[in-house]
Amino acid sequence: MEKARPLWANPLQFVFACISYAVGLGNVWRFPYLCQMYGGGVASVVVSFFLSMYYNVINAWAFWYIFHSFQDPLPWSVCPLNANRTGYNEECEKASSTQYFWYRKTLNISPSIQENGGVQWEPALCLILAWLVVYLCILRGTESTGKVVYFTASLPYCVLIIYLVRGLTLHGATNGLAYMFTPKLEQLANPKAWINAATQIFFSLGLGFGSLIAFASYNEPSNNCQKHAIIVSLINSATSIFASIVTFSIYGFKATFNYENCLNKVILLLTNSFDLEDGFLTPSNLEQVKSYLASTYPSQYGEVLPQIKNCSLEAELDTAVQGTGLAFIVYTEAIKNMEVSQLWSVLYFFMLLMLGIGSMLGNTAAILTPLTDSKAITKHLPKEAISGLVCLISCAVGMVFTMEAGNYWFDIFNDYAATLSLLLIVLVETIAVCYVYGLRRFEGDLQSMTGRSLNWYWKIMWAGVSPLLIISLLLFYLSDYILTGTLQYQAWDASQGQLVTKDYPVYALVFIGLLVASATMCIPLAALGTFVMRRLKRGDAAPVA
Repeated sequence: MEKARPLWANPLQFVFACISYAVGLGNVWRFPYLCQMYGGGVASVVVSFFLSMYYNVINAWAFWYIFHSFQDPLPWSVCPLNANRTGYNEECEKASSTQYFWYRKTLNISPSIQENGGVQWEPALCLILAWLVVYLCILRGTESTGKVVYFTASLPYCVLIIYLVRGLTLHGATNGLAYMFTPKLEQLANPKAWINAATQIFFSLGLGFGSLIAFASYNEPSNNCQKHAIIVSLINSATSIFASIVTFSIYGFKATFNYENCLNKVILLLTNSFDLEDGFLTPSNLEQVKSYLASTYPSQYGEVLPQIKNCSLEAELDTAVQGTGLAFIVYTEAIKNMEVSQLWSVLYFFMLLMLGIGSMLGNTAAILTPLTDSKAITKHLPKEAISGLVCLISCAVGMVFTMEAGNYWFDIFNDYAATLSLLLIVLVETIAVCYVYGLRRFEGDLQSMTGRSLNWYWKIMWAGVSPLLIISLLLFYLSDYILTGTLQYQAWDASQGQLVTKDYPVYALVFIGLLVASATMCIPLAALGTFVMRRLKRGDAAPVA
């Protein structure tokens, strides 16, 4: 007899699995960035495979930072000495200690994507460890995943609550919160702000990857999917706001610290240059004294003017950073200035690790469920071996991201592997359900599951609003790519200690095109293949005259 399909031990495991998958790194680093900027199937398997190849690299970086968080002082809190031990490293001095640790010690990044360099063995070992953890979590299917998601879904909230209490007590936290909740009304007229808002919730929930469908396939048919969809959506959105409050309280502390540090350097410079009495210059009278010195001692003031920095709290808060920059530079910049910084560092990067692993369980489920459901594959290989092969292949390909140019390839996958592809996948899913399968039939299926008929809101959203919104997003992305011209990337310039903009080489542009096409072309090719196979079967079944 055919073996029964495994099920979740209880409905709560399914909800926790969805929350663990949906609530991920995007809630922590992309949503706060958008607030800062604007104020407030078959193809699914391919996209999930692309995502899993590079997404687990973030978990590897989290492991790397956790291992270094036990050092005193934190290795990113100070610049290392130069080779002659006569001063600090020049690259670090031009950048900052946190940027230096990220770009030089963690990534050992090359000057451009053309210079691949070798594999960095320490990040490579961290990547192997990250994939080993994922494999152990998915080894027994829902039996092991169902237990892990309790931990990966709940622990980040515990850490966020601890960070919230700590963040709100930091000096300057109110500056960050005021900045977060102050709307930029002029951005309401910016269509890009609305598009980014739509895509944030779209990608935050993980629609189109197949992970939620894979998780749902292990439910009882009588599962109340409507209630669970609402619960996961509300928790996901609430988490984004909650994480932003935590982020901006810490961001306000960092901005205030840098602003006051800048003022103190200017005060010290002017006090020494003009032999002023200690304590005479203060932040409150700085501008007034600067005007007086400039008018009274113009030549002497002109000599020190190039060394006087323009200190601005607003400019510090306006510095928009997302993704790896927010997670591994901005947060570490704030953490290094906290008391007992090692503790806060371990907590923060352990939270990132839990968020990343929770999302990886969903990504791998979207790949493994179609494979393990295929009798053609499972009759030759057990499920544990299939899981192991997927993890092994993903880990091997992921070694590309541990090379010196690996971060540039990471950005390519992050920016292009799951953008247009996902929009097209979800559009096809929506049209297939509403207009091919039929909205009435689908409504009947849901009614038999939940015991209740759908109200008008769901029907309007599925049949009208959702397709129009997704088509608008597709048109926007296509026009944005066309108007942008040659695609560019941010490369690290060690001589300047900062990022510089460069054009992608031709082969990188070709790879980006293939990356997008490889997922999007699965849909028409699979449809064509199905059509041809059905026509051939009909031809074989035709009666012989």
